[in-house]
Formats: sequence, structure tokens, C-alpha cells
Amino acid sequence: MRIALALEYDGSCFLGWQTQPGGGTVQDALEAALAAIAGERIDVTCAGRTDRGVHALGQVVHFDTGAARPESAWVRGVNALLPESVAVQWAQAVAPEFHARYGARERTYRYVLLNRAVRPALAARHAGWFHLPLDVAAMRAAARHLVGEHDFSAFRSAECQAKTPVRTLHALEVEARGERIDFVLRANAFLHHMVRNIVGSLVTVGKGKHPPAWAGAVLASRDRARAAPTFAAEGLYLERVAYEAKWDLPRLESPELRIPVLP
Repeated sequence: MRIALALEYDGSCFLGWQTQPGGGTVQDALEAALAAIAGERIDVTCAGRTDRGVHALGQVVHFDTGAARPESAWVRGVNALLPESVAVQWAQAVAPEFHARYGARERTYRYVLLNRAVRPALAARHAGWFHLPLDVAAMRAAARHLVGEHDFSAFRSAECQAKTPVRTLHALEVEARGERIDFVLRANAFLHHMVRNIVGSLVTVGKGKHPPAWAGAVLASRDRARAAPTFAAEGLYLERVAYEAKWDLPRLESPELRIPVLP
């Protein structure tokens, strides 16, 4: 039987998603808890691997098991065995053809940035921070240059293992609420560090170092050296993963409202 489930986790408590020999990752914690419920080894596949410090509101995974358990066991039972910094949100039996990674049609990431003179303390692990005032209108204008299907090599890390740098960025919204600025990116898929590199470049425009058109010129150059440095991981959230309606997966309503950040 194949089971799909959704996870919420605080990435500051883990060494990233992907399993490591010494443990300490989200995958390590989840597989151990699932194995205890199933009574057998469990290997999980996720929709998108997250780096150390990156959070998730709606990470989706699948795994195969011969153990017959009620869906409640995969939620409440597994949650009882997980550290408090990670929790299963829902679980559902799916057809063997379902694949958490390759079946995903869209992924939405949200980067939460506090824009104020003094660094945060309570939100230090859950938001990025920039001390100079940012021009939100300029960042929105720069964002428009990046929407669409492009070669995003200029915003790709050197360690990225993707076979192609071409991605379709369906939307890039810049939302301002008081001291908080959210960058919401929705695409078919993302390259390694792509979101954090884009946010860093938009902040560079926002502080007045470059005009909005610079973002388009960087994109067209396909040169990572021309873009801004990679922004901090703390503010990044994998917010939602979308699949075809035929899978009839539960939908997490307004996951962004669960972000523990004020204001």
C-alpha cells in the first residue's frame, strides 16, 4: 500500500530534509516514527528537499508499506513519536502510481522578511531580516521581469543537480504588511537556492542599488556571479505542493497563517 502524507516542520531544529549518516534530519525523524508504527523499515520520498534552516508548512511525502493501519495511526500515532518541531498534518492511501516528487504540478514557497532597523529576537529562526528601508514598489517591478519560463542559471547554486535550469515561474508576489514583507513564489519546480537567490536580488533592488530592470538583465545573463548573494535560510517556507485533482488529496487551508512571525 502507498501512503501520502503532509508535514509541517521547523527547519531550524534539523540539519535539512535529506537523511545523513549521523541523523538529525527531518527524513531521519519521520522514517523512524513511521517504522515504529509500521513495524518495518520505511523509506519516504518528498516533494522537495529543503536545506538546513528552511521550514515547511505543506511538505508532501509518500511511502510504501505492507502494514495495514488506519489513517489515524499515520497521523496521531506518528506524531506521538516525532519531535515537537515536526508534525504530520494528514495521511491518505493513494494509488501505486502516485509520486510525491514527480507528480507535483506546482510548488509554492514563501519568504518572510522583517524590514526594520533592529534585528529580531523571537522571530530570529523564523524570518529573514534586513535593516535598511526597502522600496516595495521597486521590488514588485523587478519581480515582473522574472515571471514566466526562463533559464534561471543566474539564480542557481553551484551545487544544484537539476538536469535543466529552465523553470516556469507562474507568480512572484511581494506582499507588505507593516514591518513584514513576504515574497511568494509559485512555479512548476525550483532550482537549488533559487528562491533565496531571487529574494537577495529583489532586496538589492529594494535598497536602491539597482533599478528594477537589473533583475531582467541578470536573468538574461545566466551568470550566477551577477546576481546578489544567497539570502538567509531562516525566512523560507515550503508552503504548498499542488497535484492533479484526480488524486483527491486533502488541502491545507491558508497554511501561511501558521507562520509564527509577528507582526
